[in-house]
Amino acid sequence: MPKMKTHSSAKKRFKRTGSGKIKRFQAFTSHMMRNKSKKAKKRLNGSALISKADEKRVKRLLGL
Repeated sequence: MPKMKTHSSAKKRFKRTGSGKIKRFQAFTSHMMRNKSKKAKKRLNGSALISKADEKRVKRLLGL
């Protein structure tokens, strides 16, 4: 049985936390930022955890 390969785009987009949860970056930050309020831009900074519904799929892509 060959080794399972990690999905290349998934390994660039997701990181695993110390407790085993999956961290992601916020969407809607790449362009049209002048149309967003300061409050909205501040909320989009940093990272968030992926939803429970996506967790199984993302873990499979990462080979976890």
